[in-house]
Amino acid sequence: MSSVFDEFSSSAALYPERPFLHIPALAASAYSASAVDYSYREMATAVAALAAEFAAAGYRCGHRLGLMLENRAEFFSHWLALNQLGVSVVPLNSEMQPDELAYLIEHSDIESAVALEQTVALLQQANQLLAAPIAIVTPAQLAELPAPRRAGSERRPDSDSECALLYTSGSTGKPKGCILTNQYFTAFGAWYRDAGGLCQLEPGAERLLTPLPLVHMNAMAVSTMGMLMTGGCVIQLDRFHPSSWWQSVRDSGATIVHYLGVLPAILLNLPASANDDCRGRVKFGFGAGVNPKHHAAFEQRFGFPLLEAWAMTESGCGGTIIANREPRHVGSCCFGKPSVAVEYKLIDEQRREVAAGQPGELLVRARGDNPRYGFFAGYLKNSEATAEAWRDGWLNTGDVVRAGSDGSLYFVDRRKNVIRRSGENISALEVESVLVQQPAVDLAIAIAVPDELRGDEVMALIILAAGQQPSHELAEQIVTTALQGLAYYKVPGFVAFVSELPMTASQKPRRADIKALGQQLHSSGDCFDTCALKKRQPNVTAASRSPL
Repeated sequence: MSSVFDEFSSSAALYPERPFLHIPALAASAYSASAVDYSYREMATAVAALAAEFAAAGYRCGHRLGLMLENRAEFFSHWLALNQLGVSVVPLNSEMQPDELAYLIEHSDIESAVALEQTVALLQQANQLLAAPIAIVTPAQLAELPAPRRAGSERRPDSDSECALLYTSGSTGKPKGCILTNQYFTAFGAWYRDAGGLCQLEPGAERLLTPLPLVHMNAMAVSTMGMLMTGGCVIQLDRFHPSSWWQSVRDSGATIVHYLGVLPAILLNLPASANDDCRGRVKFGFGAGVNPKHHAAFEQRFGFPLLEAWAMTESGCGGTIIANREPRHVGSCCFGKPSVAVEYKLIDEQRREVAAGQPGELLVRARGDNPRYGFFAGYLKNSEATAEAWRDGWLNTGDVVRAGSDGSLYFVDRRKNVIRRSGENISALEVESVLVQQPAVDLAIAIAVPDELRGDEVMALIILAAGQQPSHELAEQIVTTALQGLAYYKVPGFVAFVSELPMTASQKPRRADIKALGQQLHSSGDCFDTCALKKRQPNVTAASRSPL
């Protein structure tokens, strides 16, 4: 098959009456009086109608269109319809601030955007910041969608056609647009279908529940493609609701759940219940980042394995590694052994391979004649960053890993300036660039500090401008101001005011030393806690929320 739409059409022909999508009533309560359900046949009908509307508006292969449709059925139908025409989708996160969205709109060259009625105003605010505003319509207004400004192509989309442009926060400031082809998505679906072991998928039978946002790779490329290419059903939640999680699992008939590390921690804190044991119902959980001390306790209490995996948007399935076979080394940050399809090596900061058992940066590539098979196609408008990511012919991940004696890999740390909070990759440089715009701030460095629930939390070490005095009130003022330019989850949850920071001879921050200093200040309490300010902003609707 050459495209996501082709794979969907194949499954729709094989499993027309099987459920394709189920959104439980609670997850749909903001806009529906009941659960939302689509069979493969029903989704195919909706997709055909939408494709006809987009085609009538002049959308063709080579165009891009933004989608701010949250975790709703409309996201799936619009994505598939546009993919049929060869139009790439750019998922837009309604938790972002207008200037963040303006950057994505301008950088991605999207022709227009389809948004839910309650998020149109947010996109319009972003539009006002642009020299060339785009058209914004709701799903009910597609007939009013103007023709694209750029010419498209009449060629039929194929495996190399761009399917989606996903933005990921890296180590160099502004988010980078990862170009993902049809092959990226179909290869991931095939990977999941064929992985076997403890994550064996039964064709036409699985029901996969995920609370993860459709603006991210996991929900689009892993859960959706895994189900779409095996005739399974995606159970899409609006977000993670701890109090009703197990009810949703039971009522939806989920056989698989996807998670982030924060979910097991929260679920273990819930009161014990007679309904805790999911043996015989849930086969496995697929995710990453579970706290090692929670891993065994979760499996014992709830009765199914949490299969830890490693991947990143750039790696696609070409570098994915998962602990889907024993021994999984539960409680040790182990994410399994690389399959025969994945080559890897671990290097030190001088790019030398490390000795056995020593930690080093993980480099990955696909084995065989095409080392980039299944990986991203590159960063949009940033060939330099693409070349750096593929330095020496390997994807340089920035994650520090060690190998055990049996070949299993264990996550150790991140070498990149990236903070991983509740599944969101946050660029330290992006946070710093917003903080230093404030008159009270002379220098700011953002780091990750440990968080029991979220994995990482953002901490800012700040040198104040002359005349400013450290105080809790000033820390809150700085964070509150930062909320005007950053999504809530990116702003610092802790602020430490310092008189100086470790610097190199050329006056560049010594980030390893600064990270150690920050973690020391955090553990000793010599900082101000601003976590209470990290709340979803009013422009966010009830149906579009990150897991935490």
